[in-house]
Amino acid sequence: MADINVTPFVDVMLVLLVIFMITTPLMQHGMDLELPAESTETVEIKDVPTVSVRSNKTIYWNKEKMATLMTLTGKLTGYVKKHKDGAVYFRADRSLDYGFVIKVMATIRRAGVRNIGMMTEPGQ
Repeated sequence: MADINVTPFVDVMLVLLVIFMITTPLMQHGMDLELPAESTETVEIKDVPTVSVRSNKTIYWNKEKMATLMTLTGKLTGYVKKHKDGAVYFRADRSLDYGFVIKVMATIRRAGVRNIGMMTEPGQ
């Protein structure tokens, strides 16, 4: 028989296609946060780190969980040393109390970050 049997190849490709179809939407989302919705002008997102705070007051540096605000301060200080004019995006769940959000923002500022970009969901 001189022909190549492509049936196993097609089977593997279909399985890979299904796997990628399922995992791709999961990879596009970050953390589950309910950001406040505001109708403001959209801004081009740059490649800068993000500080996220979930509704249970868990703090993340990009996707890395921070144990305390002191741990976050260490990450921010190291980032500012490498990037003198470093900016940080800040995302906070809308169910958080205002005092905790301000506490985290003050920690970011004390670490030396001067440009904090607040992230929201697009409003109507």
